[in-house]
Amino acid sequence: MIDALLSSILTVVLGIIFLYKWVIIISAILTWVRPDPYNPIVQMLYRLTEPAYAFVRRYIPTTFGGMDLAPIILIFALIFLETFLKNLFY
Repeated sequence: MIDALLSSILTVVLGIIFLYKWVIIISAILTWVRPDPYNPIVQMLYRLTEPAYAFVRRYIPTTFGGMDLAPIILIFALIFLETFLKNLFY
């Protein structure tokens, strides 16, 4: 029973990581086209990603030639976390 519970929790956590990676990718792509900042979807994406970007920017200088590297660093960190959790429990 404990194994089933842990497996279910891990599945949910991995699903959240998967979705958040896509939120970061979509948010990064939207920065290239300058969407309407008053659009509710754009505001939601901003609210979901900006705290994580700010955390990364606080510790790592993330601008490189005018390009923000915070999304790339976050995606790599999420891939690492996802791989670590999969190997830890399987």
